[in-house]
Amino acid sequence: MRRRSKHAMKLLPPQVLEVVDLSHEAQGIAKMDGRAVFIDGALPGETVEVQLLQKRKGVQEARLTQVIKPSIERVDPKCTHYSMCGGCVQQHLDSSSQLAYKQSQLLENFARIAKVEVPQVLAPLQGDIWNYRRRARLGARWVPQKNRTLVGFRERHDNKLADIRSCQVLREPLSSLIDPLGQLLGRLTVRDKVPQVEAAVADNITALVIRILEDLTEADLQLLHEFRRAHNVQIYLQREGYDSITALHPESAIALNYELLQMGLKFEFLPNDFIQVNADLNQKMVAKSLELLSVDKQDHVLDLFCGLGNFSLPIAQQAASVLGIEGEVSLVERARHNARLNQISNIEFMVANLFEEHKDSPFAKRKFNKVLLDPPRAGAREILPVIAKCDADRIVYVSCHPGTLARDAGILVHELGYSLKSAGVLDMFPHTAHVESIAVFER
Repeated sequence: MRRRSKHAMKLLPPQVLEVVDLSHEAQGIAKMDGRAVFIDGALPGETVEVQLLQKRKGVQEARLTQVIKPSIERVDPKCTHYSMCGGCVQQHLDSSSQLAYKQSQLLENFARIAKVEVPQVLAPLQGDIWNYRRRARLGARWVPQKNRTLVGFRERHDNKLADIRSCQVLREPLSSLIDPLGQLLGRLTVRDKVPQVEAAVADNITALVIRILEDLTEADLQLLHEFRRAHNVQIYLQREGYDSITALHPESAIALNYELLQMGLKFEFLPNDFIQVNADLNQKMVAKSLELLSVDKQDHVLDLFCGLGNFSLPIAQQAASVLGIEGEVSLVERARHNARLNQISNIEFMVANLFEEHKDSPFAKRKFNKVLLDPPRAGAREILPVIAKCDADRIVYVSCHPGTLARDAGILVHELGYSLKSAGVLDMFPHTAHVESIAVFER
């Protein structure tokens, strides 16, 4: 008897469904027999034909086969690889509508998790929406059947790398380097031992960190040198962890940098350092944060999760003093270096794990009247009591996850005596489901 393929076994009869909502992962949500069905590529208000898939972890998903009645918010994706590449998931949705749905998700999290309403919804802050991404971790894989190395993001419905030749969200020249980079890696003797390339497009040069699982031959090194010269990039090799990253040509390597032009500040960083992905939005976000923090020369400001000083240095230009705290030693070293580089002296930086309690730490006993928070996805729950104890009367919280922001807002409002004054969306990652936001608390 002929066996059915694994893929064919998953297919169930086609269904015509009405899409009623959008999930936090940007999937259309329809109802069938009272249960939610999640559909990639579908938008609220649409009538769609879908192919149901077998349930995965109790969730009913479906593959979109036809849009019978399209939404007025639907637009044609700009990227030719959009249907199969998982790098972004909302190019079929109008940009202004993307922001509206993200704002709705933010407000819903405040209401459901924090149990607070937002008195003032800030206008969404938007920068470049195409070719904006200056930091990316790109997968790399030698595919013998194609006789080439693929470089890019994972496929939308698979763990395989998408076969792309350019990317509409990567900042130039990175987008144009995808195909040449794949050709380069495919010529190496260790072509099947190169799993990823981390890229950083600085204001002055583009850096590529190539992860290698085996040592390179002299011929390999020569190919990399030729590529470096031909494309005017800076290449680094990573044999093991981040500590092993070394410049291919150290004698000619220059420090990577970006500028905050309105503030007249320059920041130097290493290719594996965290920097904000969207350069244009970062300029606007820093300016907006300072406006909301309302800093003057009498203020003593605490900047938590300060990184390499992206917020700290602009704040120090307007404040009496700033203390920046960060958990990564290397980032604190870079922050101190950037303060010296910009000749800012009313600032200090400290290393501390902000996911631990710090009620007895020296900095927890100091007084600060204003605080800026920019934590990772895990949020800032552990450090909130220190903020309350330091007598801060205003907090500006920059968040990359609306759920943990709402959780922390609930603590600030219901346990620590603060009130939520305003909040809004920052469009750091256009065309993705990622929601960056900002909120202001006062006491």
